[in-house]
Amino acid sequence: MMAGGEQDRLMSDINVTPFVDVMLVLLIIFMVTAPMMVHGVDVALPETSSSPVMVDEEERLIISVDRQQQIFINDMQVEFAFLNEKLAAIMENRRDRQVFLKGDRENSYGYMMAVMAEIKAAGVEKLGMLTQPLEEEKRR
Repeated sequence: MMAGGEQDRLMSDINVTPFVDVMLVLLIIFMVTAPMMVHGVDVALPETSSSPVMVDEEERLIISVDRQQQIFINDMQVEFAFLNEKLAAIMENRRDRQVFLKGDRENSYGYMMAVMAEIKAAGVEKLGMLTQPLEEEKRR
């Protein structure tokens, strides 16, 4: 006869309860943190074969950033520190809250992103990027 009976045998089944608990905790952590990891600015990127933008000349608002990182709202020069304030004042009287941004290719990505952040903070709903069309010989 066996001294302990059937109860002394080793159990070879895996206990999955702690595994399921850990997986549920990880799932909750990822569900909570995933939306916080997305940072960026909503920009509709232009396609290569796009047609010209048709906007009324009088109502069009273009923000330009030249090679020396000087900022212009249409033809009026604005300091970076006052861009948000001046653009917000302009947006108060406009029903169309659309702005076009064009920047020199020599400007750094970080500076252009800072300008875009200031534009969006001023209450602009749509921000379009203006580019130069490719020349025909460069396309081929």
